[in-house]
Amino acid sequence: MSKDSTLFVGLDTHKTSIAVAYIGSERDDTVQDYGTIGTLHRDIDRLIRRLQSKASKLFFAYEAGPCGYWLYRYLTGKGFHCIVAAPSRLPKDKIKTDRRDARTIAVTLRNADLAQVYVPDVEDESIRDLIRARTDLVNDLKAAKQRLNSFLLRHDQVYHGKRWSRQHWLWLSERVFSTTAQNVVLKQYMDTIEDRQSQLRFMEQQIDEYLPKWSRYPVVQALQALKGVRQITAMTMVAEIIDFKRFENPSQLFSWLGLVPSENTSGGKRRQGSITKCGNSHARKALIESGWSYRHPEKLTRDLMLRQEGLPDAVKEIAWRAQLRLCKRYRDLTARYKNKNIVVVAIARELAAFMWEIVTKGLTQTTTIRAH
Repeated sequence: MSKDSTLFVGLDTHKTSIAVAYIGSERDDTVQDYGTIGTLHRDIDRLIRRLQSKASKLFFAYEAGPCGYWLYRYLTGKGFHCIVAAPSRLPKDKIKTDRRDARTIAVTLRNADLAQVYVPDVEDESIRDLIRARTDLVNDLKAAKQRLNSFLLRHDQVYHGKRWSRQHWLWLSERVFSTTAQNVVLKQYMDTIEDRQSQLRFMEQQIDEYLPKWSRYPVVQALQALKGVRQITAMTMVAEIIDFKRFENPSQLFSWLGLVPSENTSGGKRRQGSITKCGNSHARKALIESGWSYRHPEKLTRDLMLRQEGLPDAVKEIAWRAQLRLCKRYRDLTARYKNKNIVVVAIARELAAFMWEIVTKGLTQTTTIRAH
């Protein structure tokens, strides 16, 4: 192989090892197995030196997964071109091994058939981690409350008022079981809930502290002009999508979110099913939760007016147009006896389109967005 040639390197990354394969740029070149290396920086540096002895240009690619983007940042920091490939767009093989995966990535990279995952910068990823950590705490709190409710239900202890109010906590503190073991269980469940609530409050304080310092804070503020989109929802959408402008049209955004219907078309018959759910689940869930707000009539509430204060007129116009459109759409679909869950998914899909319009068109004019 000529020293002036190009190598396309496929990496199959894991926690403690990386399988490596490479192929040249010539048509008759065959893929070669390099072997398995470690995940330390010195292991990566040794791989680079050995491959540079074979070719002057190196192009790397690996599959997006739980190992994150550290390898991408390390390689690009050294001046190499690297792609983080979308797993859903890689060729599937019935025989799956690390070696075969690395070979597949290398060949697909050489053929320019890899779909690249958008890699956020360190600041954007840190906010994404913060929002996801809050979501984890919310889920942990729900699970802790459910465990306590199930425990009480098994022993015929049911509270009939508003749960988790002050009166509910007083009622819980007065529960006494006949055995010490059960009293210990009750105390442990209650302590767990209080601990999760304390952690959640702390996390939300951190979000309030870091949000104004984020470079994408104006986008978060602009999205809150929409009905049903408050700070956490807006932060979730921006942290997950990062750059709305990387989608040329809303249809691409729908696909990325997994909000397009699945399809089985064959023999001239077109059959559409439920949404694919193959996109970003965090952003999709936030959108669907916001979609339920449009079951209420159109109204510019005081809270919504405060959120829109200081925003560009174009953003306000898009937000009001979205409210008129989506509230009417909800009424029309439910009048046709559509399942409400299906209706809300349709609303969420159109809400994503209005978000895309706000970022790509409503924020194009230079306007100072005042922090509330």
